[in-house]
Amino acid sequence: MKIDVLTLFPEMVEGPMTQSIIGKAIEAGKIEFETTDFRQFSNNKHNHVDDYPFGGGAGMLLKVEPIDLALASIRERSPKTKPRVILMDPAGKTFTQKDAEELAKEEHLVFICGHYEGYDERIRTLVTDEYSIGDFVLTGGELAATVMIDATVRLLPDVLGNDASAVGDSHSTGLLEHPQYTRPRVYKEMEVPEVLFSGNHAKIAEWQMKESLRKTYLRRPDLLDKYELSKEEEKLLEQIKEEEGC
Repeated sequence: MKIDVLTLFPEMVEGPMTQSIIGKAIEAGKIEFETTDFRQFSNNKHNHVDDYPFGGGAGMLLKVEPIDLALASIRERSPKTKPRVILMDPAGKTFTQKDAEELAKEEHLVFICGHYEGYDERIRTLVTDEYSIGDFVLTGGELAATVMIDATVRLLPDVLGNDASAVGDSHSTGLLEHPQYTRPRVYKEMEVPEVLFSGNHAKIAEWQMKESLRKTYLRRPDLLDKYELSKEEEKLLEQIKEEEGC
């Protein structure tokens, strides 16, 4: 996969890309990563990429021309790919795990990170997607783009080293992940559930399913509205409601 980020502050994105799983994936050649400072494509003698909005209003708007020219330069460098161009915008679609799974199938992703008050509306004609990572506003799109890149890259084949480790992640199945434990078996009178030492894989799987449902029911019941329960899961959920006094 190739990833390009258009930004006025390349260092904000480049730092995280050298660390942890993403850094190892870049070193191993599993992804190509590049930033483009679109200020280089300004036609203004002061290299301004923003201007006042027509009709008045607070703040400055990112101009369309520098973004258009920067995208054209990326396409010239990668003529064989058809990139998915993503605009980071608080008004965009809220990014989810399913979106990460979809983006992980792409060959080339381009992220546009804005600053200032907003965008010239014509920039939206240059993109394929508009995403937000939540109902709040950041000073720029760099941190949001980094979050999306991390969530996407970890799903690429062989990036985690054990592809199965991503399959059961919270939100990947539609439910929150079940509780997990490691040594010591007892810590300050808090004991690991006995079933996990039973060696009975069927019972362990059932416990994991039930506790995944329990965590989702107690913490994110809204997820159950979109999740299609199997008959076994329906029975387990009824037990959970009785046990929790709900």
